[in-house]
Amino acid sequence: MNNSTPLHFVTLLGSLRKGSFNAAVARALPSLAPDGVNITALGSVREFPHYDADEQAAGFPAPVLAMAEQIKAADGVIIVSPEYNYSVPGVLKNCLDWLSRLTPQPFAGKPIAIQTASQGVIGGARAQYHLRQSLVFLDAQVLNKPEVMIGQVAGKVNSETLELTDTTTRDFIAGQLKAFVAFVSHFSNNEK
Repeated sequence: MNNSTPLHFVTLLGSLRKGSFNAAVARALPSLAPDGVNITALGSVREFPHYDADEQAAGFPAPVLAMAEQIKAADGVIIVSPEYNYSVPGVLKNCLDWLSRLTPQPFAGKPIAIQTASQGVIGGARAQYHLRQSLVFLDAQVLNKPEVMIGQVAGKVNSETLELTDTTTRDFIAGQLKAFVAFVSHFSNNEK
């Protein structure tokens, strides 16, 4: 990979809530990215219907195809998600189920970073482990460390502006983004 070529990452948000803490994390990413990296949001998982093989047989919904194209065109994907009932939110799993049916598979060989935030102490760790299992099936290349699991997130986001304000958390995420750039660059160089 040419060092002067900017990297483009996309974020996949696993939350629908208007005041989502995870959305606040995802919105902060462009300002935390290293120089030479731009980060944009994918479409909403809200736009995906419930996965149904009969609907797939009739043709993939336009939001599924659009997201798949954005993922394929990106240098890497950052998944930002809450934890629901010790696992990933159903809307995120539904999104992955739709995308998994496409050929070629948009996640195959794609570098992925994961970030979770929750009001609990362990910050969505269980969701990350379940998500990693699904991503193995999709043949994604997941960054192992550093892991971003933001616990007690309510105290790290401004409740009025819904901005991620905690300096320590912002610095840690910036560190993961730096590591992700190195991971993406290393992975791309090894593919050549």
